[in-house]
Amino acid sequence: MHKTLVILAAGMGSRYGGLKQLDQLGPSGEAILEYSVFDALRAGFNKIIFIIRRDFAKEFKELIGPKFNDLAEIVYCYQELDHLPTGFDCPSDREKPWGTGHALLSTIDNVNHPFLIINADDFYGLESFKLASNMIDSWEDDSSTKCGIVTFELAQTLSQNGTVSRGVCQKSKANTLSDITETHGLALKADDILDDQGNKFASTTPVSMNMWCMSASMLPYYESAFIKFLSTHLNTPKSEFYIPSVIDELIKNKTISCDIVESPCKWFGVTYKEDKQDVIDALQEAVDQCIYPPSLHI
Repeated sequence: MHKTLVILAAGMGSRYGGLKQLDQLGPSGEAILEYSVFDALRAGFNKIIFIIRRDFAKEFKELIGPKFNDLAEIVYCYQELDHLPTGFDCPSDREKPWGTGHALLSTIDNVNHPFLIINADDFYGLESFKLASNMIDSWEDDSSTKCGIVTFELAQTLSQNGTVSRGVCQKSKANTLSDITETHGLALKADDILDDQGNKFASTTPVSMNMWCMSASMLPYYESAFIKFLSTHLNTPKSEFYIPSVIDELIKNKTISCDIVESPCKWFGVTYKEDKQDVIDALQEAVDQCIYPPSLHI
């Protein structure tokens, strides 16, 4: 079955202080996204779409592209501020990207099969990709619009160096996603996980790390939703159009159902520059345990 991995790599990394998509953190200079591609290929994905910005496209293609060109079909798509629907013009003072939902729309001419979308700067683990691959395989004989999410336990997604925002997920009795709520300021304080409002969360609370499976027929919903978003937020400089918001609305409107599977893996990533050494250590440990080879590209 054709399965595509879409990697969100156009972010600006404002809290991190640099271009973390290409930061070399593995023992042989690998970026985190290289481990994601390595795991996705092992899980059965055979096409990789990188969503990037034109201002670092040359550097990205020179560093990442040659490593995978012989292993899968590689496509580059560009998230650009002025890539808007007919009738909308980008405000001259807009600097911030339009968000992950807008980034996803940059792939619309290149996605023809079910796909998995992930963040470039998050480490998900092989088992997470296998769960996503199995989910997509279960849709093979169903031509209707499908989506699903691989969630992680909240305690497995926290940073030691600051607060994080996570999409807190609720499951229905049918084991589908019933609600996703963006929750800010999450951190471990003493023995409790609290948000910025002082609400307490169980360590096993399922949260989104932007690991979504979708059929290609989901993209027209994003086109319609983005037009609606721009109608009210075009001139709000920091407004963003997010992937989960569309899915949440479609669930609430009973337009779709969203499968949910829970990953046993520990997430790690580089939200803050102080996270860098933690990631380096975690990747080295994974190599020492023979989970990954010392170099992904020999």
